[in-house]
Amino acid sequence: QVQLVESGGGLVQSGASLRLSCAASGRPFSTYAMGWFRQAPGKEREFVAAINWSGTNRYYADSVKGRFTISRDNAKNTVYLQMNSLKPEDTAVYYCAVGDPASGSYSAKYEYHYWGQGTQVTVSS
Repeated sequence: QVQLVESGGGLVQSGASLRLSCAASGRPFSTYAMGWFRQAPGKEREFVAAINWSGTNRYYADSVKGRFTISRDNAKNTVYLQMNSLKPEDTAVYYCAVGDPASGSYSAKYEYHYWGQGTQVTVSS
């Protein structure tokens, strides 16, 4: 059974940093893309960042570019999201996902087949 478990969320002040982790189990994910999405109350789930299987290509939403960094450790089946200079508008539940964006659409939710349960990030002003 495939399982993705996120951790590292919390309540921080504006300008602070957090590092999210997502550990995958149940199968090796080294050949799959991994992504982070987020969903704020009353809003649709949106793309945040993604990384290809080898870690050589990274993709970011414009809203987080320059502040967030995605990385992965295939030996640990884990993907990370380093979030710096957090803003109140970053408040959301953050989900990791695993997929195989053959079409190159790393930001598309439909390309991801497995999802974690989410971790809450709250940024106070």
